Parts: sequence; structure tokens; C-alpha cells
Amino acid sequence: MSSSPTFKDKDEDLEAQVPLNPQPSNPTVRTEQEVSGTTKLLYLAVYFLCNISLTIYNKLILGKFSYPWLLTALHAGSASIGCYILLLQGRFTLTKLSLQQNVVLFLFSILFTVNIATSNVSLAMVSIPFHQIMRSTCPFFAVLIYRFRYGRFYPRDTYLSLIPLILGVGLATYGDYYFTAAGFLLTFLGVILAVVKTVATNRIMTGALALSPLETLLRMSPLACAQALVCAIASGELAGFKEQNPEGPSGALILTLAGNGLLAFCLNYSSFSTNKVAGAVTMTVCGNIKQCLTILLGIVLFGVKVGFLNGLGMVIALAGAAWYSAVELRSKTQKGGR
Repeated sequence: MSSSPTFKDKDEDLEAQVPLNPQPSNPTVRTEQEVSGTTKLLYLAVYFLCNISLTIYNKLILGKFSYPWLLTALHAGSASIGCYILLLQGRFTLTKLSLQQNVVLFLFSILFTVNIATSNVSLAMVSIPFHQIMRSTCPFFAVLIYRFRYGRFYPRDTYLSLIPLILGVGLATYGDYYFTAAGFLLTFLGVILAVVKTVATNRIMTGALALSPLETLLRMSPLACAQALVCAIASGELAGFKEQNPEGPSGALILTLAGNGLLAFCLNYSSFSTNKVAGAVTMTVCGNIKQCLTILLGIVLFGVKVGFLNGLGMVIALAGAAWYSAVELRSKTQKGGR
């Protein structure tokens, strides 16, 4: 990049500000307060399309690939390759970073890996419905972080809209709630880590570093891939995969994994770009909407049976999401009219 946006105070809520200096010449995605509501909706639509496509692909084609760490390594590795190809094509350039800034990105990659590890371990100690309802509280904690850490104020209706959004997901995923004390603590920690990761992702792209989504992805993905491979080796996944495929993976499996990696790259790029444009809180809201859409997909494509409370929960959650969107649009319109 030829220059980086500067801000008055590194501890301010940079996501909610417009940079004081012009944007870098590097082709980047504009930040939350610089884009129209229509543009945000377009980014969100593409994000959901990528998310749903990967979900369907995993269900119909990938099947039961029971190696989560190897799959994480595949996704991170695919992102690294995809970003590097775009770098060679001149779609973006690398920023010269200081040692301290590189350390920040390294710590961010560790946060990414620890978040996945915490989620995987906690799932063995709690039921899936309990895990889902705990995850549905992410928007609440994201708002708290921005309110108390960065001093951002939200309209009262923003807080109120989160109630049906979270309650709706709770009903939509209602089932056999089971958890151990350690499982509860790990699941709660996973929620906090997931929110911190989402906020940190946004600030890397909108804060003092002001990296583009592609550069952020390129700098983080190789580190995350290496860490996931280490976890795959330590957990015995790699040995299990070799035992199941003694002569190496078949051509069909290679093609299947390559398609999965391509979709994962598209999703990661879309996720980072949408985070920068829509904001970290909106991304956590999208996580709740995704849970409802996943259930709907199960009903339509795979004949999954749900009860009345589950269906009612989806309606309530989607209504809460619509309310949140209306509040955000009204708030942006009011700010633009000042």
C-alpha cells in the first residue's frame, strides 16, 4: 500500500469512523460507514450464498469427512493459494509491516486456531442444541465489547432487536439440552473467543493497519494452516487419514477436496470483505440467521422434521434480524442527513 489511513486515537472505535486520510491506492473494500445500505445487502447476499453453497456441498458431496483439523488446514491452505494467485496477478499488493504488526497478525492466527479447538472440545461435553443456543448470544457480547471497550453507542432498538434474534434461535434449535460444568465453561469461552475474533478481524481491516481483506487473509491463512496441521498430527487425525487411505487419497477424493477448498476460499474472502463493509456486530447477527437458514435447508433438501416450536423460533429469529436491519438502516440514514 502506498499509504495507510490514520486516526486520532488507536483506542477509538475505528470501525465507526471514516479515515481522515484518503484510502490507499491498493484496491480494498470500503469500511462500514462509507458504503450504502444497498452495497451492504449485496455483500451479505454473496456471503450467505457462499455459506449455503459450502453447507450443501459438504452435505451432498463431501459426506462424512471426519477430520475437522485436516479440513481446517485445507480451508486455510486453499485461502493461502487463492490469495497468492491474486497477488501474482496484481489484484492487491503487500504492505510493509513492522515486527510488532507481524506479531499482532501471528497472535490473530492463534486466536483463530484456539477458537476452533475450543469449539471442537466443548462439543464433546455438551449437546448440539445447547452449543447452538450458547452461540446465538454472540451478537449480545459483540455489542458489549463495542459499548464498553470502544465507547460506541447503539440505539435502544438495536438492543431490543437482539432479544427476538437470540430467543428465536433458542427455540429453532430447541432439543435435548445437556452439558457438564466444564462443557458450559468451554462453550462460554468459545462464544467470547468467536466474538473477539470477529471484532479483531474487523479492526485489522479498519484500524491502524487498514489491510485489505485479501491481504489479511493471505497473511493469516498460512499461519492458521500450519497450526491446524500441528493439531491434526497431535490429535491423531493425520495418522487416521493415512490408515484409512493407505495408498493415498483417490482421484475422486482429491477432486472433492479441491472443490471444497475452492468454495472455502470464496467464503473466507466474502466473510472478510463483508465484515469490513457491514461491521462485526452485523456479522454475529448473520451467524444467527445462518443457523435458521441451515435448518430451513435441512427441511427443504433433506426432509428434516422439525416441531412447532422450532418453526416458530425461525420466524421469531428472522423477524428479529429484519428489525435489526431496519434499525441499522434508519441509524445510517439519520447520520447521513446530519
